[in-house]
Amino acid sequence: MIRAVRGAIKVPENTEEAIFQASVKLVSTVLKQNAIPEQDIISVIYSVTKDLNKANPAAGLRNHGFREVPLFCVQEADIEGSLNGIIRVLLTYNTEKKAYPCSVYLDGAEALRPDLQEPGIRIHP
Repeated sequence: MIRAVRGAIKVPENTEEAIFQASVKLVSTVLKQNAIPEQDIISVIYSVTKDLNKANPAAGLRNHGFREVPLFCVQEADIEGSLNGIIRVLLTYNTEKKAYPCSVYLDGAEALRPDLQEPGIRIHP
């Protein structure tokens, strides 16, 4: 079956290094928390807030491996009052597991989902 899992991370500064590190940390944590092997990934879609313009997070992940995985990046909708410095991810993958995946919110991105009872990681009902 095909599943998708979401996540987000707040990037401390608008530099290539910080964006690359955050993009890898986010996807690595999503994979670890959900026990998803790289070979099961169908695709990874990133979105970034408009203030993060020094690097493409998909390039950071590609530099970390992920040679066979389709990667894509778009700019997040610029909504007044929304949190800046955010990379979001939507990772689609194949699995035989029936359980829903855990979404991952890191390094201040937990503020995007105040409805989550536990900061960081939540299993969807």
